[in-house]
Amino acid sequence: MTSTGPPGPPAPGETGDAPAARPSRAALTDRADRPARSLIFSITVTGILSNTLITPAIPDIIDHFDVGTWGAGLVIAATAFPGIVVAPLIGLLADRYGRRTVLVPCLAVFGVAGGLGALAPSFWLLVATRLAQGVGAAGLINLAVVIIGDHWSGAERARLIGQNAAVLTASIAVVPPLGGVLTDLGTWRASFLPYWLALGTAVVVHRRLPPNERRDVRIADQAREAMAVLRLPHVTGAIATGFVLFILVFGLFLTAMPIYAHERFGLGASSRGLLLGLPALGSTTAALLLGRLTARFGSRRLVLAASGMFVVAFSAIAGAPSLWVAVLAIVLYGLGEGITIPGLQDLVAGAAPTSTRGSVVAAWVGAARAGQTVGPVLAGVGISQLGAGGTFWAGAVVAAGLLVVQAAVGHRRGDGLDRREQEPRRA
Repeated sequence: MTSTGPPGPPAPGETGDAPAARPSRAALTDRADRPARSLIFSITVTGILSNTLITPAIPDIIDHFDVGTWGAGLVIAATAFPGIVVAPLIGLLADRYGRRTVLVPCLAVFGVAGGLGALAPSFWLLVATRLAQGVGAAGLINLAVVIIGDHWSGAERARLIGQNAAVLTASIAVVPPLGGVLTDLGTWRASFLPYWLALGTAVVVHRRLPPNERRDVRIADQAREAMAVLRLPHVTGAIATGFVLFILVFGLFLTAMPIYAHERFGLGASSRGLLLGLPALGSTTAALLLGRLTARFGSRRLVLAASGMFVVAFSAIAGAPSLWVAVLAIVLYGLGEGITIPGLQDLVAGAAPTSTRGSVVAAWVGAARAGQTVGPVLAGVGISQLGAGGTFWAGAVVAAGLLVVQAAVGHRRGDGLDRREQEPRRA
């Protein structure tokens, strides 16, 4: 790996921005054209529904269709797989035709395909609807981050990305319990019904999001500009870190955890949903405090601490003698996630100019989608061979390996992870 991981948002004054001055008329106009934060957050919340909403129903789904535990990983991975290819394409299109022009169709596809999953008469047709939903999902959370990068910069951008991450993680505390309750009140099919709400989000985005100017440039030129940013070592490191991180998140928490909670502690769908929402307690707190934590401890120490939290949390869950030990470990995992993910997003969004930001962020999302696809599949194999507990032990080993690599690379490069030197120069 070429980087120790993402430097978190810098403290005020560390980004190389000019000192605060009287805003120009252009700056005031730019502020007036900014989209409402609630609009950006609504896009993020819609995107997070793709897997968190139905995760508590996974045991019910595989029981209903009489498939093995391998089916759990396939249902989760199906929405992530299209993003490996589609997310970079969506980034190029968003840079060329504008954010709104691409985002509205993504929301529509997400809502229709997701809602139709409730009607699937067979397991493989359910997987097909999930794949189609994944095409729409590939353009949601990443374009929300791109929109933030378009309209905010420096410390303001880092703060808003942290807030967006906090909204995302707070939603994770609410959405899985909602899916669990819907499953208990009806069947697993009821947990798919809220996907139709994405159509309402599409209407609001079409009406409220300011349009971007269309860029008439060759796709080859777009790709060349984006590659110049993607080759930067700290951006490459952020992409690699995101890939491994999302293998762990989607493999362990969204695939293995529902089965582990069902088999180890005998929890029903509603209780499983509450358990899966617990990481949001730590993630939300960490995301909101990320700027202050970075200013006090530095990016490298935070990244190493987060990886250490993953090792401890996964080990504690695997060997948990009681449900309460697992609960504490899940909250600890949430702290690590809340430090790492928004830091990666801020680093990648800030590394690119507006003209290529959609493409660069989409490349990071493509790597994340690859991790989201590989993670559930590996977890499905791990559960069938090692059991759910053994799969968490394997995850702890992977997290420990990530920690060792980060520490070794960081030692060679030193602690001077200052983004004034890392970010590309702009004309």
